[in-house]
Amino acid sequence: MALKASELNVGDTYSECLVEDLKRTQLVQYAGASGDYNPLHTDEPFTKEIAGYPTVFAHGMLTMGMTGRMLTNYVGDGRLKTYGVRFTNQVWPGDTLNSTATVEDIGEEDGEPVVNLKVETTNQDGMVVVRGYASALVDS
Repeated sequence: MALKASELNVGDTYSECLVEDLKRTQLVQYAGASGDYNPLHTDEPFTKEIAGYPTVFAHGMLTMGMTGRMLTNYVGDGRLKTYGVRFTNQVWPGDTLNSTATVEDIGEEDGEPVVNLKVETTNQDGMVVVRGYASALVDS
């Protein structure tokens, strides 16, 4: 069921749990799928001893992708017009991530109804790990 501009209000929110207890296996799977084998995401000794982090951490694009899935679950497949984020904190193995889209504006673009959204993904401690924006086509 598609979102309808006539049923949306500024301030409306949609939230989803993206992942509970992020596993290291998911980081390795993402490295394989993306081709991004940066050792910060997969090599514990390198990450600790060379880079000085407490452990490996998730690829930013993995977190962005999971957040994007929340958006398409909300607005529907093929409806996103724009989507961008800023990575604000690392995502660690064991983290649980929740994401929220908030309606900022409902308007028109090229004669079609569009919703503009603020997007935030937080970890289990409420720390923002991704902050961004999106716009999507909606029905009248």
